[in-house]
Amino acid sequence: MSLGLPVRLDGVGFAYGETRMSFDLSVGASEVVAIMGPSGSGKTTMLNLIAGFETPSEGRIVIGDRDVTAVPPAERPVSMIFQENNLFAHLDVFANVALGRNPALRLTSGERTEVTDALRRVGLAGKEARRPGELSGGERQRAALARALVRRRPVLLMDEPFASLGPGLRAEMAELVGNLHRETGMTILVVTHSPEDALALAPRMVFIDAGRIAGDGPTQDLLGHGGPEAVRAYVGARRSR
Repeated sequence: MSLGLPVRLDGVGFAYGETRMSFDLSVGASEVVAIMGPSGSGKTTMLNLIAGFETPSEGRIVIGDRDVTAVPPAERPVSMIFQENNLFAHLDVFANVALGRNPALRLTSGERTEVTDALRRVGLAGKEARRPGELSGGERQRAALARALVRRRPVLLMDEPFASLGPGLRAEMAELVGNLHRETGMTILVVTHSPEDALALAPRMVFIDAGRIAGDGPTQDLLGHGGPEAVRAYVGARRSR
């Protein structure tokens, strides 16, 4: 059975200083969507609104059939992976992942098995006793992904998870996320600045510009020559750097 739930933003408004944002978006259950756009356009804000780290000034956020607009982050059916992966330096890999199952780290034998299995699935078997500082950047992101797996939430939000990785590792991580999506059926929204990552990860792309959705459709189409002008300008500027 598919784990994913649909996500809907209905007229969701948010103001950051003088920047005003407004989002209307529907994401299907188990869909994978890439979110792109210039820095400061509202990509991370959109994820934070869905996760509950920001509160909209208007509109509503619905996950599944539940209005979660006023629901605290811990009670939403959402996991989030940040660029810096949010691992605790003083805990080993096993404990960092186990936090996703039980924040007090009091695990049953079954839960310990779940953590071990999640580490195996992301390619970290045998590295349970290492600290985050002993891992490569790609391995730290794998640990963050394992923690999201053991949380068993139907919606996974990823905020530029591969930004600090080289091209080879980015491709490897994109393949891993794709494999895990096929296994779990989670609904995934991933913020990225990379057209290559968007193409590798997501059949659908949403382009945000100045706090509004300026493009929404098949990733291949939006990134092609016939895509919206805002997308073409953004991709051209990135490639000319």
